[in-house]
Amino acid sequence: MPSYDTLSQAVDDLQRRGYTDELVSGGHCLLCNARRMKIMPAELHIDEFHRFEGDSNPSDQSIVYAISSVKHGIKGVLVNGFGPSASAMTQELVAKLPTH
Repeated sequence: MPSYDTLSQAVDDLQRRGYTDELVSGGHCLLCNARRMKIMPAELHIDEFHRFEGDSNPSDQSIVYAISSVKHGIKGVLVNGFGPSASAMTQELVAKLPTH
């Protein structure tokens, strides 16, 4: 798995590798607004993830997930904070996603 120094490097490389859909938390599902789709956790896989910690500010902590769905033909990126800045809703959703 690649290693990145910054969140932007990770997102740029994931997009170059085909993870072009922007995914956001929609409560109990993920939303792909560009395709007007709701995707349930059982239909998704976390292909990889990368955590980043701010050098001087704990609130700069973030995590990026490379997510795919064979059923929907989607490869996308979900970005979330972790630690004190984490979104509880996104964390709950991600905890339900299968990984491989």
